[in-house]
Amino acid sequence: MTDLIAEAQGLDAADPLAGHLSAFVDAPGVSAYLDGNSLGRPLRSLPDRLAQFVRDDWGTRLIRSWDEQWMDLPTQLGDRIGRVAIGAAAGQTVVADSTTVLLYKLMRAAVAAVPSRSEILIEEGNFPTDRFVAEGIAAERGLTVRWLAVDPVHGAQVEDVAAAVSDQTALVVLSHVDYRSGALADMKSITDAVHEAGALMLWDLCHSAGVIPIELDACGVDLAVGCTYKYLNGGPGSPAFAYVNERHHGVLRQPIQGWMGAGDVFAMSSAYAPADGIRQFISGTPPVLGMLAMQGMLDLIETATIDGVRAKSKTLTDFAVQALDEVLAPLDVRLLSPRDAEKRGGHVTIGHPDFAEVTKALWADGVIPDFRFPDGIRLGLSPLSTSHEEVLSGVLAVRDALRG
Repeated sequence: MTDLIAEAQGLDAADPLAGHLSAFVDAPGVSAYLDGNSLGRPLRSLPDRLAQFVRDDWGTRLIRSWDEQWMDLPTQLGDRIGRVAIGAAAGQTVVADSTTVLLYKLMRAAVAAVPSRSEILIEEGNFPTDRFVAEGIAAERGLTVRWLAVDPVHGAQVEDVAAAVSDQTALVVLSHVDYRSGALADMKSITDAVHEAGALMLWDLCHSAGVIPIELDACGVDLAVGCTYKYLNGGPGSPAFAYVNERHHGVLRQPIQGWMGAGDVFAMSSAYAPADGIRQFISGTPPVLGMLAMQGMLDLIETATIDGVRAKSKTLTDFAVQALDEVLAPLDVRLLSPRDAEKRGGHVTIGHPDFAEVTKALWADGVIPDFRFPDGIRLGLSPLSTSHEEVLSGVLAVRDALRG
């Protein structure tokens, strides 16, 4: 067995992003936080930012802040996410509702735009929200959900999608990074295959936005939704973002017609007339408080660059796989993620029949991964807040818990 401690220390010493580790709030009693792909750590600067907001933007400017800054915040912040994290030109991304609500809006708008087609194609193991929303829309519109079977470790492949789409497919819905295995889909090739069949493509970016360079415009993606509380560190319940390629503006019409998406918000018109562009995908009052925390994280990602974040993500997950091979494989722990870092997102999943109980023991000891039914532990490694030594500490804790 190699000296994993020395290797972890060497990787941390050579890490160009190591200086950002101190930007996050300490969690007393937690020795390894390996769940950044579910909920990112808060930044140390956040309490001051919140205090300033309460004191000035809200407390002093009061309702005047709507005119001065808040009305445009959903589109301004959307443009920033587009530029920093997802490869989208301005005017195509908006921060608005929860992931579930935005998935509903975009799926519902997409199938309504192609009424001659009768199917939604979605991966059978996709995140429950995506599947549940697709089922609900299919029932509402009299459509059929077609379930795509994929390899549970390697995820959706272009050949899987190409074989499944047909002239009845209205919309294909896939996750860019599989929430279970961390498998990274080939966005460009799959989107091209979907378009060749005449269907629209919607990508769920929840496990890739902020950790993997994404090029929505360059890949010709139609629609995308992503959350902001994972790698964008927006905090619990922070709003999601929606991307609608500009070629669909004025064609797709969102189904939840609220006053904030109207062309003239304060006209109090008797009939709904949508705003131009991406703004029409807003429905109700923007969650301004929920948009605060992610702004500091976007500052950090912009400084580190998304390519720099991805480079560290690869070293973190590669080291986790190495530690698994050397420390956990002898205890019959299985790798449930792609071994090739180029085909893997920001988390590594490992499997063992005892992991449900092991996870409880780890949490009690201040080691925080998360458990995924039936027998998987996800090691979610958020690059700007996680060190290689922390990864090793977590792996060794899993070993000790299994032995115990």
